Amino acid sequence: MANLLRKKSVSKLLGESQSKTLTKTLGAFDLTLLGIGAIIGTGVLVLIGLVAARDAGPAVIFSFMIAAIVCGFAALCYAEVASTLPVSGS
Repeated sequence: MANLLRKKSVSKLLGESQSKTLTKTLGAFDLTLLGIGAIIGTGVLVLIGLVAARDAGPAVIFSFMIAAIVCGFAALCYAEVASTLPVSGS
């Protein structure tokens, strides 16, 4: 349980990352499956739009705006972490 709460300092992470580089390991088959997964995952978003247009009222526009703002804040958090620790892994 103690391993779940331990953390490294930023300077130690940056020092360890100087010697490590990422290698290209994805092939054509892997990229094809990633593309298919993205297409299948998009179906959920399309279905939400169809149901909202058929069954919901005009307030659905505001709910999509609120969801977009929340997703934007989450993206800003990820960008902050990525700029603080410009290394792969943890």
